[in-house]
Amino acid sequence: MPELPEVETMVRGIRKAVEGARIVSFKRSACKCKPISPTPEFSQLAKRITGLKICAVTRLAKRIVMQLENEDSLVIEPRMTGLMLLADPPSVEHLRFCWELKQGRKQFDLFFWDRRGLGTLKLYSPEEFEQQLGENKLGPDALVITQKQWQQRLKKTSRPIKVAMLDQKLVAGIGNLYASEILHLAQISPLQPCDDISESQLNKLSKAVRQILNKAIKHEGSTLSDGTYRNALNQAGGYQNMHRVYGKESQICPTCGNATITRIVQAQRSTFFCSNCQP
Repeated sequence: MPELPEVETMVRGIRKAVEGARIVSFKRSACKCKPISPTPEFSQLAKRITGLKICAVTRLAKRIVMQLENEDSLVIEPRMTGLMLLADPPSVEHLRFCWELKQGRKQFDLFFWDRRGLGTLKLYSPEEFEQQLGENKLGPDALVITQKQWQQRLKKTSRPIKVAMLDQKLVAGIGNLYASEILHLAQISPLQPCDDISESQLNKLSKAVRQILNKAIKHEGSTLSDGTYRNALNQAGGYQNMHRVYGKESQICPTCGNATITRIVQAQRSTFFCSNCQP
């Protein structure tokens, strides 16, 4: 589930504690669930990062990047159910990795928890990072992409706009949940072909992306009914209480008060929209 707002919330939640801390040890938890295999393999990874200082914690699309003092980057991709936590995790059985960190005299733990085990953990040299995640591998970040960039990218494809928004090479960071919310605010049908988006719609889309994502970050992301997503202190987000269409199939649209929310499937993902607000 973690999309840009949730990952940004994780980064902000751990940054103050983790930046400048030194890695005392890196341990794999005794998890009987589907294993996560880091790159490089665990013993080599632990050897390479133990003793190093974490200089910066940043976000790259839907990934958390810990930049180390030797210029290597430890990249964590939470994917569906991964969490980065400073507090005790939601359950011990799904705990995957633990960093023992030291900041001055203070010693503490940083956890990676993942219920489904789909997350990834990779250590890159500067050259590997550029090769795998450099400028040509991902689209512009959704929080900074300009209206002109939207226009240049969308005119090259006739895919439905909702499907295109999930393409991380077109724009980085937007996932399924927020794509539905953004298109509703922009009053654009999720079925509309990208190369048919008008200039006025592009303006609405560009504004809606930043408005929705920034508001979701302010409220620390969305914790859905399964309760999986939690912030760095193992607390629920608050933006789920502001969803207007996502997960609200057959409910009256809160925007127009006339039509009901429709659910369709696009590229094997659920899309929610109001046919009245988004003709």
